[in-house]
Amino acid sequence: QVQLEESGGGLVQAGGSLRLSCAASGGIFSINVMGWYRQAPGKQRELVAHIYSGGSTNYADSVKGRFTIARDMAKNTVNLQMNSLKPEDTAVYYCYVIALPRGSLSSREYWGQGTQVTVSS
Repeated sequence: QVQLEESGGGLVQAGGSLRLSCAASGGIFSINVMGWYRQAPGKQRELVAHIYSGGSTNYADSVKGRFTIARDMAKNTVNLQMNSLKPEDTAVYYCYVIALPRGSLSSREYWGQGTQVTVSS
């Protein structure tokens, strides 16, 4: 059973930085995509950034130039370095992975439980 463990959320003042980490474990054969979504109160969940197995990345326009996603393929971890944080970045951040489980013929999507990021003005 694939599991995702997130860490690194918290409270920070505007202009500050936080680093989120997510480790995937449990019966993984390969990982295609790792990334982060976020959901603010009263809003839909939105993509923040993701990174493909080949290393290419995508970012939401709202975080380009401020956030950096990186992946450690050997450890099946993904990190999100968030700099110059703004109050509008306040949300629950969810790690997600598209992975091929061992013994399976098709990839599946997995989600973490979410970690709260709060940016005060």
